[in-house]
Amino acid sequence: MSSVFANTSSVTVLQGEYRVSNSPTVMFSTVLGSCIAACLYDAENGVGGMNHFLLPSTSSQDSKNARYGVHAMELLINGVLKKGATRQHLKAKVFGGAKMSANLSDIGLSNAEFVQRFLRDEGISCVSSSVGGTSARRVRFHPVTGNAQQTRVENDRRLGEQERAAAKPAPVPTDVGAVTLF
Repeated sequence: MSSVFANTSSVTVLQGEYRVSNSPTVMFSTVLGSCIAACLYDAENGVGGMNHFLLPSTSSQDSKNARYGVHAMELLINGVLKKGATRQHLKAKVFGGAKMSANLSDIGLSNAEFVQRFLRDEGISCVSSSVGGTSARRVRFHPVTGNAQQTRVENDRRLGEQERAAAKPAPVPTDVGAVTLF
């Protein structure tokens, strides 16, 4: 499956963003801590997309911001449908939701629970999920096929999420693979 990523150009999806494509030569990537990346795809029509949100929702007037799960998910679903996806063919893969600090509330868990509930309520099947833990992860997603790859990233709590994007993959214990394919 990793050969799917060999001849593709990478587009980074930052916090509060989403990207959609029907090009076989595009791949999306992001680095996550407690944030969530939802990857939606319709392999039959060759279209998919990825978002990266920080929190499930907000009570402020800022609710129409893609940093929040509800709006981020709506933008992503509408984006893939506009590019040619068929709603009944949509499938999802979900990543992130790590507990990045013992001193903070478990935002990652709230994010992971939110996205699973949202997908279920929308009737979109989540075919794989890698959420939780205490390590950041780099996710690569091929939107046309739905293939995804994750690698753990060194967990330096002094770094912010965007700075971790440049971090090198962490050494991997012998009982865990460096790359997980979904």
